[in-house]
Amino acid sequence: IPPQGHPRKFGQGSRSCRMCSNRHGLICKYGLNMCWQCFRQYAKDIGFIKLD
Repeated sequence: IPPQGHPRKFGQGSRSCRMCSNRHGLICKYGLNMCWQCFRQYAKDIGFIKLD
C-alpha cells in the first residue's frame, strides 16, 4: 500500500470534479471533468439541452 500523500498519475484518485472535487461518477468525456451531480446542475448553463 503506497503512502497517503502519494500523488496519483492514473486511476480514480487522479481525477476529480472541477466543481465540487468529488471523485465518484465523473464525466471526463468532452473535457467536462465533472461529476454527474454537478453536470445535471450546470448542464443548461454549459449549453446542453434535453432532446427528449
